Amino acid sequence: MATYKFDISGMTCGGCAARAERALGGVAGVTSAAVNFANHTATVTAQGVPAHVVAAAAAEAGYPATLRAPEGEATLSEADEGPLRRSVWIAAVLTLPIFIIEMAGHAVPAVHHWIAGTFGLGAWWMVQFVLAGAVLAGPGRVFYRLGVPALLRGAPDMNSLVVLGASAAFGYSTVATFVPAVLPDGAVQVYFEAAAVIVTLILLGRLLEARAKGRSGAAISRLIGLRPDVVRVERDGAVADVPLADVVVGDIVHLSAGARVPVDGVVRQGAGVVDEAMLSGEPVPVEKAEGDPLTAGTINGTTALVMQAEAVGANTTLARIIDMVAEAQGARLPVQDLVNRITLWFVPAVMCIAALTVVVWMLVGSVPQALVAGVSVLIIACPCAMGLATPMSIMVGTGRAAELGVLFRRGDALQALAGVDVVAFDKTGTLTQGTPQVVARTLSDADLARVAALEAASTHPLAAAIVEAAGRDIGIAKDVQTVPGLGVTGRVDGARIVAGNAGMMAREGITITEISDTSDTPVYVAIDGVYAGYLGLRDPVKQDAALAVAGLSTGGMDVAMISGDTAQAAQAVASDLGITNVVADVRPDGKQQALAVLQTGGPVAFVGDGINDAPALAAADVGIAMGTGTDVAIEAADVVLMSGHPMGVMHAIEVSRATLRNIWQNLGWAFGYNVVLIPVAALGLLSPQLAALAMAASSVLVVTNALRLRLVGRKS
Repeated sequence: MATYKFDISGMTCGGCAARAERALGGVAGVTSAAVNFANHTATVTAQGVPAHVVAAAAAEAGYPATLRAPEGEATLSEADEGPLRRSVWIAAVLTLPIFIIEMAGHAVPAVHHWIAGTFGLGAWWMVQFVLAGAVLAGPGRVFYRLGVPALLRGAPDMNSLVVLGASAAFGYSTVATFVPAVLPDGAVQVYFEAAAVIVTLILLGRLLEARAKGRSGAAISRLIGLRPDVVRVERDGAVADVPLADVVVGDIVHLSAGARVPVDGVVRQGAGVVDEAMLSGEPVPVEKAEGDPLTAGTINGTTALVMQAEAVGANTTLARIIDMVAEAQGARLPVQDLVNRITLWFVPAVMCIAALTVVVWMLVGSVPQALVAGVSVLIIACPCAMGLATPMSIMVGTGRAAELGVLFRRGDALQALAGVDVVAFDKTGTLTQGTPQVVARTLSDADLARVAALEAASTHPLAAAIVEAAGRDIGIAKDVQTVPGLGVTGRVDGARIVAGNAGMMAREGITITEISDTSDTPVYVAIDGVYAGYLGLRDPVKQDAALAVAGLSTGGMDVAMISGDTAQAAQAVASDLGITNVVADVRPDGKQQALAVLQTGGPVAFVGDGINDAPALAAADVGIAMGTGTDVAIEAADVVLMSGHPMGVMHAIEVSRATLRNIWQNLGWAFGYNVVLIPVAALGLLSPQLAALAMAASSVLVVTNALRLRLVGRKS
């Protein structure tokens, strides 16, 4: 099974995207095909089918496909607006004289009489013929180049509608100008300005749309901008500048103050601070010393560092982030399937309505009325707005989410997250920092140092906290033995040390003479068989955890905790955060079972970070992984919070809900616009010029509304 990504050209409306998708999906061996009209890309999954065969199917349908190289996902392709901008200016210069004089002639009869008395209507019509013909043959040639083949294939698109409308107006006017005798009395009129204005306004609309769509890729643009073009690499004792693409794993990289970190690696020489806001969203720089990790895209502080590359190219964290954002922006929500089915038949339906309009007006009105109404129907229809409604919102919404540190790994999660009723959190590493600390003790400093010497030989997380609390001045332990689930024993400075839980003390026959705070995890200590005191350890709650839980509750969601920790420890954290629904002391499969119980009440999002959370992340309606967690958890999740902060869940849900609202607004406008204005045009209440203006404005309005999502999460 292979997944191909293509750049698709020749698409100008939602109907084009639907036809291209149908052509790609019709290739034998293709299991899925999704075409994104907003960024003109296609993602195809196929088994045993070469990429060139898939591309040939798209080309045969009229939409040439170019395969993206694997590393191409981490690049930014921008449409060149230059040719389109030139076409708009040329069309405007040629159209303006016709439009101004014709409109002035209609509004002020004196102007019409002046033209008739000086140039003569015949001569003026010939001037219009030349100018309008130049518009159609020059800037408007693109519509004919794409629209006519589409008509000949029996798959008309937006270009076909423009071709039919503009050609009808121009052709009728040409007959009226050069062979007026073939027309009925009273039907000798020209509509050259309509043909020229149609082309000019639609080109202008496409230019505005292209500019707005370009802004939707700002998130990826900024991410790509985090990669330096040149890297200072030390090879064979000499330091030289090399292109980023030439850096390989193991290279020694020199970072000057303020430089971007080019690849993932570790510090080999020097110490300083690094701005990791692109990962965590936190403005406070992080201290780095020898052995500490560095991530591509972060910014070195005021001191020079030397690092060794450990991941380069597509394997860096930044490249994976860019790929995830690009994949999310190209995703298609379930609602898009319905839109595609409608847009596929939209243009043929409009052509039928236009033909019927002409026939009816020929019967009840005049030839000019039939022409105007028919052309207006062809031009007012806007499948572009329908085709852009969903993908534009997804592009902007997922881009904004990335700026907030939220990566949607699967597109359908964007829709599913908006409908969750319950958010269930893992405790350790998700709501808490995941690194226990000594918060209380009755041991003396000397005894703490002895216990730390004993714990230094252990790999238990609590052991590391005890060693850190004691500092550097600890002794050397001998005869260390670990008792699983209970504690550890050994000898330090000749004394026998026992450290562990209450069960360990009972095993050794030692009486505990004090009770620790119930919210702490106690480590009791005995020296030479005599109780010496205890250490109280606690995994501190993350700074924004309480704020995130309160915000979710205020937003109408139930918050639960599912933890593998003891009921005592889990309940203590839950009480601090205001969580009442707690399931504790469960194994990984138990988390999955607890999740299933919650899902009986509605869709559930699960937030976790560890390997033991992977089954629950995969089983949840939406799995949300902390970016600071394990790779296994991230791979099992639908959404990744790069910062590792619980508030990221709030941001993810906020973006999801705002994006879904935006999609429905766009679809409501796009469908409502066509449903209302096509009948208005058929009734002869719209001129072709106004129809062209409305059609161009419709797509621009959809794109502009989608761009409002860039404001989500900003504090006023």
